Amino acid sequence: MSSTAAVLLFLPIALIVWGVIIYNGLVAFANQMRNAFSQIDVQLQRRYDLIPNLVETAKGYMRHERETLEAVIAARNQAMQAAKQAKDTLSPEAMLALQGAESALGGVMTRFFALAEAYPDLKANQNMAQLQEELASTENRIAFARQAYNDAVMRYNIQRETFPNSLIASRFAFPAAETWKSEEGAAIQKNVKVSF
Repeated sequence: MSSTAAVLLFLPIALIVWGVIIYNGLVAFANQMRNAFSQIDVQLQRRYDLIPNLVETAKGYMRHERETLEAVIAARNQAMQAAKQAKDTLSPEAMLALQGAESALGGVMTRFFALAEAYPDLKANQNMAQLQEELASTENRIAFARQAYNDAVMRYNIQRETFPNSLIASRFAFPAAETWKSEEGAAIQKNVKVSF
């Protein structure tokens, strides 16, 4: 066998191996991104579980604020639905919808905590203080998980956009991923006060 024939035989095999390595790398980065989002999802679920307890505790004190309490639950339910859709697809559209729903929830929670300040008995309630502390802790966890997710998205997007990886990414439908840009937790965190 001549050297030209050996090169012609080896070249397609090398290209196939090279394509498989790039493809597997993209799959690995996509899975790391999904794992990072699952950490956000766990913390969001924790927050979603805390909110009804918070509303239930406040209900006895804030009888005249029924509209706000209902708005909190409605925003929570919307955010839960958006989180489920985002978890299922991680598409840029689903991530933007989740960010919007989380921002709306953050706005309603800010209003809720502002109203709760007007009820001294509610502020003194031990259960309410504990729930607020757990919510603040959860917000911190969400912020850390969001940062890890954004880092994973950045690594994935860099891998899929660099040449020659972009050839494989476009051929096998590795879509761009959306980072988490909202600051919904910051509003809740600022309004949670725990005093000893």
